[in-house]
Amino acid sequence: MKRARSICIVVFLFLGAAVLGQADRYPERAPHVVFVMGDEEYRSEESMPMLAKILKRELGAKVSLCYPLDSLGFVNPNVKDHIAGLKALKTADLMVLFTRFRALPEEELHMILEYVETGRPVVGFRTTTHAFRYDEGHSMEIYNDEWPIKVFGQKWITHHGHFSDGHDPLTQVFLVGKDNPILNGVSDFKAFSWLYHVDGGDHELAGDSEPILMGRSLRSKHEMEGRLDKFPLENPVAWTKTYTGSKGKTARIFFTTLGHPYDFKEVPMRKLAINGMYWALGREDEIPPEGVNVTIEGSYHPNNSGFGEKFKKNLRPEVVD
Repeated sequence: MKRARSICIVVFLFLGAAVLGQADRYPERAPHVVFVMGDEEYRSEESMPMLAKILKRELGAKVSLCYPLDSLGFVNPNVKDHIAGLKALKTADLMVLFTRFRALPEEELHMILEYVETGRPVVGFRTTTHAFRYDEGHSMEIYNDEWPIKVFGQKWITHHGHFSDGHDPLTQVFLVGKDNPILNGVSDFKAFSWLYHVDGGDHELAGDSEPILMGRSLRSKHEMEGRLDKFPLENPVAWTKTYTGSKGKTARIFFTTLGHPYDFKEVPMRKLAINGMYWALGREDEIPPEGVNVTIEGSYHPNNSGFGEKFKKNLRPEVVD
């Protein structure tokens, strides 16, 4: 009897220590992070779930994945008028947005807009500078250009050119000396993303945008055509910003114009993305000096970027438990 009691006490103490250890690792309530995907070029339907698994493992986050689905329930990034699961945004602590030229019905668009206007944080990738595209004269046309400028700091302008997409890196990424925890563990690297123009010439980043990472185009159509006065070879590729919504609350915004599927094979790119999510959630103090552990869960072998039918067929929505 005494032996049984001793075993129970040991088990109880062991379980208690395990619970306390978990509490030490996740001292706050586990955040709810919603990944909203819908781009027909850069395979966000592959890169975002990969990042979601890392975030769940490292932060203990509850994760929801919202995909563009066809009528049969398959993931199809060419479906521009539907993203499933957006109701998850009602309880989200962070929205991660990677969409391109979507024309969502008003009910779905409203769920995204309502989230942003409540002043909760947002992380945006690449084509989210042109997240939506409504026809000229449409009642929601203002969300094509005006909205991304206000929220993210810039709209779609131009880029320096594809040049053998996926075969060679096209942008040299380098730090600009900013002391920002998002850059913990992030080193210079070469990205497969061709450089987007967001600042310089006739354009500048809006609001309080603060560049933390720069890119230099390794091959440029604008250089070939003598337009570097308008579209310089170097441009910001990541910045922080704030946005104050209609509810009067100010949100943290982290944005990067990087996002080619092959970029995420690079450790510095994954650290940039995950560190940025920590920062947006106000948990930058939990980012280690070497950056968050971004070891991939399972495997990551995305299709190359490109339009048309280059995405993986018959892909069912993944659930990150």
